[in-house]
Amino acid sequence: MMARKAEVNEALTDRLKELHLPAFRECFAEEADRARKTSLSYERYLLELADREAEARRQNRIERLLRASKLPPGKTFETFDMGRLTSKVASQVKVLSDGTFLDRAENILAFGNPGSGKSHLLSAIGHELVYQGRKVLFIACSILVQDLLIAKKELRLAKALKKLGRFDALVIDDIGYVQGCAHKLL
Repeated sequence: MMARKAEVNEALTDRLKELHLPAFRECFAEEADRARKTSLSYERYLLELADREAEARRQNRIERLLRASKLPPGKTFETFDMGRLTSKVASQVKVLSDGTFLDRAENILAFGNPGSGKSHLLSAIGHELVYQGRKVLFIACSILVQDLLIAKKELRLAKALKKLGRFDALVIDDIGYVQGCAHKLL
């Protein structure tokens, strides 16, 4: 009986690898033991495995989106002092964090003195959007303009713009510092 169980587990591991189900593969035996002990139905056992696989994929996607976003890792709401904001701005930030402005194709502009926390706040909103599964890119305006000028010079501006269009949100930092360069794109 034990040899048969080991053979089944080995075959199942191979199939799960073939099907690209790593979370299933890691935990099916543990979940099967738990299911036997708690008399779970076959369907409930499969649901538990599917839930673990889905959660693992969700976490992997968020990690990929965070890497691709180039968001500063430490600039989140956990590290931002919301007490610095007026109550009106704090309520607007809460609304913006839900991401519905993206569905309406609305833009956000943040103005303030240097060092007032604009970049940190926009980065924190960007992190929240990524946790919701949105594709975000954080980039300094000077770098964006340089990249677009190079793409124009190399006759690949349309391709560069199409690549930017794949993001749900572009967080363009320090727009005020690039006053003379944007006209060169036109």
